[in-house]
Amino acid sequence: MKPVIIAFPDMRRLAVELTPLLGADHLEMEWRHFPDGESLVTLPSDLAGRDVILLATLHDPDRLFLPLRFAVDTARKFGAKSVGLISPYLAYMRQDKQFHPGEAVSAPLFAALLAESFDWLVTIDPHLHRNRDLSQLFAIPAVHASAAQVIAGWIKKNTSDAILLGPDSESQQWVAEVARLAQCPFEVLRKIRRGDRTVDVSLPDGKVLRSGTPVILDDIASSGQTMVRTLEHIRALRADAAVCVVIHAVFAGSAYQDILAAGAARVVSTNTIVHESNEISIAPLLAKTARRMGTTP
Repeated sequence: MKPVIIAFPDMRRLAVELTPLLGADHLEMEWRHFPDGESLVTLPSDLAGRDVILLATLHDPDRLFLPLRFAVDTARKFGAKSVGLISPYLAYMRQDKQFHPGEAVSAPLFAALLAESFDWLVTIDPHLHRNRDLSQLFAIPAVHASAAQVIAGWIKKNTSDAILLGPDSESQQWVAEVARLAQCPFEVLRKIRRGDRTVDVSLPDGKVLRSGTPVILDDIASSGQTMVRTLEHIRALRADAAVCVVIHAVFAGSAYQDILAAGAARVVSTNTIVHESNEISIAPLLAKTARRMGTTP
């Protein structure tokens, strides 16, 4: 029996891409709100004996988690054989230690909540720091794929003379891998975060930048201030306008407009989060990784 993909509304386009890649059926769910803000989730009832895959990106987890929990529990009530989660963007991985007295350590807490509900989880490039692998957080099979290959492919196709810039030391391993795959040079900057929306970055090497097209790579663009500061440096060095590439297009508030206003020639993202900048599909990566869970042909 074919597995069933049930996508949250904003993930339906990605679900259409995934369905043939996974040899699955695609069934619709309904999610609507009562006037007081409460959610009503409605699933197809013919799920008995089926392996169900819920597709929901978690860039807005406080709003999405309860409806997601309602959906997985309802799928089990309707007789689903198993329920897995494909979450292209996985939230709450950053806070993996207590930085100040009294703080909740949200990474293991959120992982435990998801593990209570699902049989397995697949995601793309989670924002891990001290936990190097999802298995350190999750009591269920949880794996992630790297978008490095598809991003490198996009860079090779669209920018023949790319000079890659990573925003901080944590990005070095990932940026180095993209640079290796795209066969281009790279430089990693130093970042000093002074607040949620205040960031300083070191100056890139102007001579190197003027030898090609700067491509700023980051895994998450939230406030956008790291890219804004880097773009300002590039403009001051009179290098070519930079292309900005991000995996997860969070773009809180005016971040996207701020990046464009700072001089980006182009802003490109993967479709882990639906946004107008989406140009790089991660559907093949998700399908390949989900097949490792053993619930698809």
